[in-house]
Amino acid sequence: MKLPIFIADAFTTRAFRGNPAAVCLLENELDEDMHQKIAREMNLSETAFIRKMHPTDNFTQSSCFGLRWFTPASEVPLCGHATLASAAVLFYKIKNMNSMLSFVTLSGELKARREEDDIILDLPLYPAHPQTTIGNTLVQDVCYSPDTQNLLVRLSDAYDRSFLENLKVNTENLTQVENTGKVKGLILTLKGEPGGQTQAFDFYSRYFAPWVGVAEDPVTGSAHAVLSSYWSQHLGKKEMHAFQCSRRGGELGISLRPDGRVDIRGGAAIVLEGTLTA
Repeated sequence: MKLPIFIADAFTTRAFRGNPAAVCLLENELDEDMHQKIAREMNLSETAFIRKMHPTDNFTQSSCFGLRWFTPASEVPLCGHATLASAAVLFYKIKNMNSMLSFVTLSGELKARREEDDIILDLPLYPAHPQTTIGNTLVQDVCYSPDTQNLLVRLSDAYDRSFLENLKVNTENLTQVENTGKVKGLILTLKGEPGGQTQAFDFYSRYFAPWVGVAEDPVTGSAHAVLSSYWSQHLGKKEMHAFQCSRRGGELGISLRPDGRVDIRGGAAIVLEGTLTA
């Protein structure tokens, strides 16, 4: 078996490297267990598998594909950066002729469209519901998103970006503290700061998902499907600029739509192309 495989950095800018995802193009059906084996071998936060919807489809002309995402440990229902990476491979390397692509996924139909040098994702917008506070931690708010099984913790407004960037999180302890199966990801977020010598952002975040085998994800589109809803309500804005404070870092442009979904904009760059043999 030989599979075309790529690695693409998603949500990149000139200053930040974004989040890498592996992307496999499936000409034929793949044995179910091979998805997980390949994802484990690639050992990135997510590996995406793009498949044709019909035998007569081709990757250059078709506009609708099936899409699945796997961490090294399990399949996940939604991954924004691996969707962006998948669209980048089809647009930039395969030279797909369409300006918009549709992906059939576990989270329904997702769309990706080209706009200038960026790709805009059309994702579901997920609400987060208030929860009780946790211990004596200095937090402003705690919410839970049942759609994504993400726990959102907003840190106190007294903190700044450098505090979030330097915060040490013991991800091994997280799975011991929360072992009910209700939580699959932890979002730490902080209100943005006014622009000065640095670029202004509406909010900052970091994302941890040791429950699915990802200690910290560098830039997370699915988390921003939750963050967009939360911060839109608290800031009273539909258009926002976000930054994920991982070591690699990444910027996301956010636009809430009247139909209850969200457009998330980011750049992408193909960094590796090859063939996987097994």
